[in-house]
Amino acid sequence: MQDPTRRQFLASGMATAGALSVAPLAQGSTSQKLLQGKAEHVISIWLGGGMGQIDTFDPKAKGDPKARKAGAYYDSIDTVVDGVQVCEHLSSMAKVMDRVTAVRTVNHGVIDEHAAATNRMHTGRAISGTVTYPSLGSLIAHERGAAGDDAPPYVLIGYPNVTRGPGFLGAKHGYLYLTETGRGPAGLSRPDIITPQRQDRREQFLASLRKNAGSTSVSKLLDYESAIEQSMKLSGPEFNQVFNLDGEPDDLRNQYGGEFGQRCLLSRRLIERGVRFIEVSHNLNFLNGSGWDVHNSGIVNQHKLIQEMDTAVATLIADLQKKDLLDKTLIVITSEFGRPPEFDSGGGRGHQGSAFSCVLAGGGLAHCGAFGETDHLAKKIVADPVSVPDFFATICGCMGVDYSKYLYAGDRPVPVTDQGTPIAKLFS
Repeated sequence: MQDPTRRQFLASGMATAGALSVAPLAQGSTSQKLLQGKAEHVISIWLGGGMGQIDTFDPKAKGDPKARKAGAYYDSIDTVVDGVQVCEHLSSMAKVMDRVTAVRTVNHGVIDEHAAATNRMHTGRAISGTVTYPSLGSLIAHERGAAGDDAPPYVLIGYPNVTRGPGFLGAKHGYLYLTETGRGPAGLSRPDIITPQRQDRREQFLASLRKNAGSTSVSKLLDYESAIEQSMKLSGPEFNQVFNLDGEPDDLRNQYGGEFGQRCLLSRRLIERGVRFIEVSHNLNFLNGSGWDVHNSGIVNQHKLIQEMDTAVATLIADLQKKDLLDKTLIVITSEFGRPPEFDSGGGRGHQGSAFSCVLAGGGLAHCGAFGETDHLAKKIVADPVSVPDFFATICGCMGVDYSKYLYAGDRPVPVTDQGTPIAKLFS
């Protein structure tokens, strides 16, 4: 038998090293029990700009912006969960915190740049130069599909951009974008002159064009054809009835509050229709001039944003529970990062990605009011850190999605949650 050549020896060594590096991953994925919930829908509330954890769901002793003394901007109040407090402007949420968990120790390494941090909190990953990763909404849409035959799987009520998109999963798993709560998507609303008969003729003409063009195996073309078919299905009057908020009782609409509250109410109606994942944006700048990005004087009227969120989300929780939908619907509140306890020269706050709060409610989870612990200034994590992949894995697990599996960008394997581990306590 001939001795192996140098090239054969190197190849054998590389194969052995590769097998050793992969084996622990495979062993870890099978040895740990997969945590799976039974939620059917997600309403994801996005607080663009950066919600300050110390001024909302992780309150600490008050500071003084004039004296540049670090601390909370508001007083704290007790909640229905012993030992768990929230900011004084979350008085409605305080009454329902037994159905809520403020995850106080979310963290990532992105601090100063809104776009990069927004991408991280939507895709669970850093921006890549080679792969466009899918958003959490698209991942859930891909894995679960729509919950109803005549509904899109993923609806966005807010600001469309690539961070919310399907990435390498393709257009079929993208979002339906809404600009107003009072009517359906402009691109799906037929003008009055397009009668059902005229629409039928158009669809017959399209079918003829497709037949003459022949079949294709190009994945991007197939994705767009699927998107076109879905849009045609949703453009009729039946689906668009969901946007008729006037059909809701006046007192309920008033309880939800202004534009953001109406978005939350519409989300509940979309869930009843069969939408799987909905993102609702809440950074309506007219309330305080700066949204949640409270540098300088933007913090003076921050309480108006907090109060609006408090009213709308607490009403949404109660409304879903009344309709027996709360255990089936996971409400998620996220932001690109938090705010430091120190005040800037204008009395506001900067950015903090090393420790901040995200919120989970409903979804059939075993809620505990708050999870994780930060120090006396909500600046450093003391116990139970939760990475963004961990937070995503918790959402996926709650939705019955296998957070340990791999998807493929071409032939490149991509873990669903970048190997995150769910918060096991919420599944007990």
